[in-house]
Amino acid sequence: MVEKYVPKDGDAVLPLFSLKGKTAIVTGAGAGIGLAVADALAEAGANVAIWYNSNKKAIERAQQIADKWGVTCKAYQVNVTDQAEVAKYTDLIAEEFNGRLDIFVANAGIPWIKGAILDNGAEGHEHYHKVIATDLDSVYYSAWAAGKWFKKQGSGSFIATASMSGHIVNIPQLQTTYNAAKAAVIHFCKGLAVEWAGFARVNTISPGYIATEISDFVPQETKEIWKEKIPFHREGLANELKGAYLYLASDAATYTTGTDIIVDGGYVLP
Repeated sequence: MVEKYVPKDGDAVLPLFSLKGKTAIVTGAGAGIGLAVADALAEAGANVAIWYNSNKKAIERAQQIADKWGVTCKAYQVNVTDQAEVAKYTDLIAEEFNGRLDIFVANAGIPWIKGAILDNGAEGHEHYHKVIATDLDSVYYSAWAAGKWFKKQGSGSFIATASMSGHIVNIPQLQTTYNAAKAAVIHFCKGLAVEWAGFARVNTISPGYIATEISDFVPQETKEIWKEKIPFHREGLANELKGAYLYLASDAATYTTGTDIIVDGGYVLP
């Protein structure tokens, strides 16, 4: 049984980052940022459910995490754009993993790859709905499913992966729909933080350009333009996001809600 931590002045801070015995779900965790987050939560002691869409390597990677950190880590193929399926697997995992849910990381997302909207017809419209369903609607479905457990327990941490693109308009690539979806995720979670203030915390993390598979479709010349605009002059690593997610998931963040942490190498500053 995991007891709810009551903050007290004078407590040591490092033990607050422990997630021992807690249950976490991470969506979009077959690779990239989601996989790195799952690994970080497991390292801190959490039992983790990895959700993936089509990347079957997630099954093997979940077992590797379990073996490495000595926790329970299982992979589940879940369609995050299906509200009933999200609710079903959230309940199933919470019941199997010690009868509780402590952390939900809504990380699933896809990029906009169609350029200017007026350059597209029906195909662009279809892509629009797919991006909105995956990047925004899934956050709502995840929050609804996780929130019921948090409210029943009187505790929980909901973290959504937003993007620096929710703060600025990226160039040279054109990705209006993606930017709008991520801006909506940030504001949705701020509102939810107020709704859930009595029993759970809700926050977002806005990564900048991170070197993962999601940007493999981007031409190298475009990435060079990105680097010129990043004060650090490089893309970030998924590993460099782990600390931010662990902080928000842990009892070190008991007074942090409704915030958005930008981890972008300084891109949005100029």
